Amino acid sequence: MKQTELFTKTFKEVPKDEVSLNAQLLIRGGFVDKVGAGIYTFLPLGLRVINKIENIVREEMNNIGGQELLMPILLPKDNWEETGRWNVEEMYKIKDENLGLGWTHEEIITPLMKKYLLSSKDLPKYVYQINTKFRNEPRAKSGVLRGREFKMKDMYSFHFDEKDLDEYYERAKQAYLKVYERCGLKEKTYLARATGGEFSESLSYEFQTVTPAGEDIIYICKDCGMGFNKEVFEKRCECGCESFVEEKSIEVGNIFKLGSRYSKVFGLKNENGDNIIMGCYGIGISRLMGAIVEVFNDSKGIIWPKTVAPFSVHLISLDSGDLEIKAKSDEIYSILQNSNIEVLYDNRDDKTAGEKLNDCDLMGMPLRIVVSSKTLKVESVEIKRRKEEKAELVKIKELKDFLKNEI
Repeated sequence: MKQTELFTKTFKEVPKDEVSLNAQLLIRGGFVDKVGAGIYTFLPLGLRVINKIENIVREEMNNIGGQELLMPILLPKDNWEETGRWNVEEMYKIKDENLGLGWTHEEIITPLMKKYLLSSKDLPKYVYQINTKFRNEPRAKSGVLRGREFKMKDMYSFHFDEKDLDEYYERAKQAYLKVYERCGLKEKTYLARATGGEFSESLSYEFQTVTPAGEDIIYICKDCGMGFNKEVFEKRCECGCESFVEEKSIEVGNIFKLGSRYSKVFGLKNENGDNIIMGCYGIGISRLMGAIVEVFNDSKGIIWPKTVAPFSVHLISLDSGDLEIKAKSDEIYSILQNSNIEVLYDNRDDKTAGEKLNDCDLMGMPLRIVVSSKTLKVESVEIKRRKEEKAELVKIKELKDFLKNEI
């Protein structure tokens, strides 16, 4: 994509009404636009990141048998009165029509599956969606980490007994860890025990990414690495260790054993009259995007991991008013496109070299390629990895082979 075709712009100034780093960098870099507290428009660059994260999550859910569907956002009052959750503070309501806006979907998925899961031979089943959620969030001050409207993946599993749920729960746990690994967060993300909250009476697991920007506090066992949310922390790990490290963290996912809480209410039973056992598994897609930015940044801007970056390469034409440089830059752009390399091409002729390089660092693509009079004198381009300081010259004729090992 040519940068002259991109309608968004970058900003030098830090937004005055944003205190979180993720919001500051995402707005300045042209990834999101703030509409209101906890409400953001995902601009073309930001949507590319969201789509990359979605696809990673989708692939891992499919790998453990998940079937994707899409449920409505408008939810009828009757379903929620059945479970006693119509008056929860999290739900936005359309009072005149007895409808609520979806903040979770147990009350929709359970009656739906009752129509199809008619006996034990129909079990187990696993279904998920990636959809917009709405939550009446009183603390919407953390950018895309804590939105009132946000993108989320929620999956629900259905089992004939607790043992089958336990086995799938472990598979889901590993799939989640794979998601965070693929998003570049493996070294920073911990499995942590937590309460079930509104969803389950039993303890659950959270996935917590350690960062100074975190709103949660977890305690990490020095022996086994298990984390504990401060709400359930008992100063002794299940492995017997009593030595912990306290860290601030961001919750980037959670999994719950619902048991028969919802199946009992809606009469979801097998042919023997036993309640079908359920599990629930959530990942905030847009929250994960914010967590990645909070972890991967420096004083210049964002440093996107390769797997979720909006583009793999940021091609910059310096002195683009020079016809020779422009022609060679256009040629390299075509070579990259024809090689199926995702490239953002800064072909703007009204920006200085410094402005282009600063925008490149702010936007944070993994690889920067610079074409200038200096590089063309030696038939080369200058290549710099975003996470490194050192740049190197690569012959233009060797560029495609070089990029095969980088992307």
